[in-house]
Amino acid sequence: MNGKCWKFKDNINTDEIIPARYLNTSDEAELAKHCMEDADAGFVEKISKGDIIVADENFGCGSSREHAPIAIKAAGLSCVIAKSFARIFFRNSINIGLPIFECKEAVDGISEGDEVEVDIANGKITNHSTGKNYGAEPYPQELREIIDAGGLMNYVKQKVSA
Repeated sequence: MNGKCWKFKDNINTDEIIPARYLNTSDEAELAKHCMEDADAGFVEKISKGDIIVADENFGCGSSREHAPIAIKAAGLSCVIAKSFARIFFRNSINIGLPIFECKEAVDGISEGDEVEVDIANGKITNHSTGKNYGAEPYPQELREIIDAGGLMNYVKQKVSA
């Protein structure tokens, strides 16, 4: 995955990722239009497919809605790198097939606008703007298979039909 990075502060909650006023739909395209709206009102107009969110501590805190990682993925963002994630956001991200990585050093070493490449299989994060490399913990095989399948439901369907 390669993309331009967009930086966010500590404690970005699920209401900032996808405001509660849009939770009357499960339409992914509609959710994507409002991704990060309450953290950065013009966010979706600035991003390109494959871009990456980089955030400080406790990304995805707040309520346990799956709409938050769905909005990020549906907006075309390739992954999220943060110093830490709320536990339920982590699980919801895996369930819908959104790769997320905890790496404090990468967050500290990445500036907004940097071009970054993430190797999901190895957890390698390369900042092409600075030439620096960082290591996030790679996913265990089964979690990587869930992400590669596009989420838990697709993974189960593949396993059942095999």
